[in-house]
Amino acid sequence: MKREIIITDDGSTTIRIPEWDENYHSTHGAIQEAKHVFIKNGLDLFQNHDSISILEIGFGTGLNAFITFLETINKEKVNYVGVEAYPISKEEITEMNYVSELEAEKYHEVFDKMHSCNWENKQTIFENFHLTKRKQLFQDIEDKSQFDLIYFDAFGFPLQPELWSEIIFKKMFDALLPNGVLVTYACRTSIKNAMLSVGFSIEKLPGAPGKREMLRATKNV
Repeated sequence: MKREIIITDDGSTTIRIPEWDENYHSTHGAIQEAKHVFIKNGLDLFQNHDSISILEIGFGTGLNAFITFLETINKEKVNYVGVEAYPISKEEITEMNYVSELEAEKYHEVFDKMHSCNWENKQTIFENFHLTKRKQLFQDIEDKSQFDLIYFDAFGFPLQPELWSEIIFKKMFDALLPNGVLVTYACRTSIKNAMLSVGFSIEKLPGAPGKREMLRATKNV
């Protein structure tokens, strides 16, 4: 399936799949969306913790992982698990401009290592940042009480509604520790209802540019 690199409105790159009319990130700005949804409304809730365990649903270009790394340098210890069924190519990785757009040239090797390290094995990316990439369908996730935070960054509901179902959100609920949090860019009523049905408490929050609202779900047990 053809994929092409495009520039989003904040100058950062993303991948577009023309056949699906779908993008990996918001065309209004890949970096600003990641910072708003996953950092401001997710990671920042845990800034006073000594350590945090994160599950990302849709590792994709590595943008969320890299920004998380930048936000946690010399702070909390991070155990980061990224699930991706269809990894992007080495050629596509080299065309991502996140290091320069985030003014993080000092950590270019870290971004490269996130993509070059082996799949399925826990890797030390930086002294406080450990990464495990799992090549896995979301439907096959079976983690139990492992994570403080989930970045739910799957393709949109119109394209893959099965990824936004009660079945998947039950897996997410089970994967979280008590009082764990899931954040996602989406805010469709059916998604909210699926989350509620498996036990999550839901908050509607202002969305990133181009989106009116987003959802944050908490496992209050």
